[in-house]
Amino acid sequence: MTKPCPICGKPPQDKFKPFCSARCADVDLGRWLTEGYAVPGRPDDDAPLPESGE
Repeated sequence: MTKPCPICGKPPQDKFKPFCSARCADVDLGRWLTEGYAVPGRPDDDAPLPESGE
């Protein structure tokens, strides 16, 4: 049994795996490009540190 499309839940199509269509693949790409998804990681070294308030 295969996993459903992560966007809409329909069965995936071989041509677009793991998605069911080009539309769902594009929705997923758009979410990555607009930072709707993010991979957690360490803060940037150049980012200012939060003030301690002491």
